[in-house]
Amino acid sequence: MAKRKDKSDRKGPTMAQQADRHRLYEMSVQNVEAEVEFLESAFEELRGRRPVSFREDFCGTAAAACQWVRVNRRHRAFAVDLDKTVLDWGREHSVSRLSKAQRGRLKLIQADVLKVRTPKVDIVGAFNFSYWCFKERAVLRDYFRAVRRSMEDDGLFFMDVFGGADAYNECREKTRYDDFTYIWEQASYEPVSGDYVCYIHFRFPDRSKLKRAFTYEWRLWTLPELRDLLAEAGFSASHVYWEGEDEEGEPNGEYSRVEAGENDPAWIAYLVAES
Repeated sequence: MAKRKDKSDRKGPTMAQQADRHRLYEMSVQNVEAEVEFLESAFEELRGRRPVSFREDFCGTAAAACQWVRVNRRHRAFAVDLDKTVLDWGREHSVSRLSKAQRGRLKLIQADVLKVRTPKVDIVGAFNFSYWCFKERAVLRDYFRAVRRSMEDDGLFFMDVFGGADAYNECREKTRYDDFTYIWEQASYEPVSGDYVCYIHFRFPDRSKLKRAFTYEWRLWTLPELRDLLAEAGFSASHVYWEGEDEEGEPNGEYSRVEAGENDPAWIAYLVAES
């Protein structure tokens, strides 16, 4: 039997040391092609016209905003994030891939989403549960009010939400890709405050690991709480788009508007609010 090499015997950097955590995130977490398609179809369903302008809050690498300007030459987008480092990564790796005309219709903005001022847009999106960083009702309501002020009169605000009994459990979920394994860890949930800590890790074929590549310190908000806060912030209505299932009962990535959801152990939905 061949002796397994000790880590100290390895020469050169490990796969984890060479990995780009932002690229790994885009590959494992995001599907901006499907997301932008959903934004367009849901907007047309609710408003009877095609949307043109989009603002991506908590944009990170601005992948969704880049996709928005890529799919239609009439589209323009704003991408807002507080972190200059991740915005610079987006400029180098995502915006640089766009054509000159597409880059001209996209603006990256380093700012606080509570205070940023942009031209009014058809759609504001807050994805990957990023707005859960606001743990107090008053602060989250202030953010919703700021979003509403930034929207056209018939604008829509899109957020994603997850929940179900499994959301409260401390657990790890692994997803294998060709060159790495994505690990989602729900590290802790505190029921009195709702404080919620999660991590993303990556593991590679050479057995190296990128631990806590991303750390999230959130409040686990529920759909009824969010819809109440949207109403308090002045939104006229909100709708839930529930993820469907395939023939085997697995999530299929397709979302439809519902009045009631299934009590699944784990579910994902979009919450869409009308200005």
